[in-house]
Amino acid sequence: MKRSLITAAFAASAIAALTGLVAAKDEAAKDLLPGSVSRAEGLEAWKRIEAVVTHPRCANCHVDAKAIPIWTPAGETKPRPHGMNIHGGASRIGAEAIPCATCHMTSTQANEPAPAPPRAGIDWQLAPVAFIWFGKSGAEICTQLKDSKRNGGRDAAGLVEHLRHDASLNGFIPRGWAPGAGRSTPPGTFEDHVKDMARWGAAGQPCPD
Repeated sequence: MKRSLITAAFAASAIAALTGLVAAKDEAAKDLLPGSVSRAEGLEAWKRIEAVVTHPRCANCHVDAKAIPIWTPAGETKPRPHGMNIHGGASRIGAEAIPCATCHMTSTQANEPAPAPPRAGIDWQLAPVAFIWFGKSGAEICTQLKDSKRNGGRDAAGLVEHLRHDASLNGFIPRGWAPGAGRSTPPGTFEDHVKDMARWGAAGQPCPD
């Protein structure tokens, strides 16, 4: 009898978890329905997105074709060119000289306090040249993000999926909020950012004038 009760309890927990997961997916799908969010609400969501993507923790590796990474060391607030004359090269991973992974190890372990270099579950690299954020205004980044020719061929739903996929790999995006003690982080949380991207998409990806 005791064993059957335990089995039933485990089954109930599994069903509840699955139900919650399905509900979450359904809610996310609902959020992405075009027109389900007003333009005004979409612009408010964009303001929060802009605060994230222009933060040094996100923008520093979104650099131009010169491929010079930007960094904001612990204890500093202003971005500047990466020390030690680091260059990402045409490969965007530093293969031509010193690979980024030499210091930024590929690891799913938590980031250690500064000055230990941050790491992620995927190989450290600069974002593609088309994804330039550093030095750009929020309005310019907004236009780029909604342009499928400059965002990896993604529509609004694809941008949200990109965030989720990166998180599943323990990638760069969620680690922006967990860079290791001593480093600044973007406002809000990763989940807040995902929700704002969904709301912005549902509003038709409006950009500020």
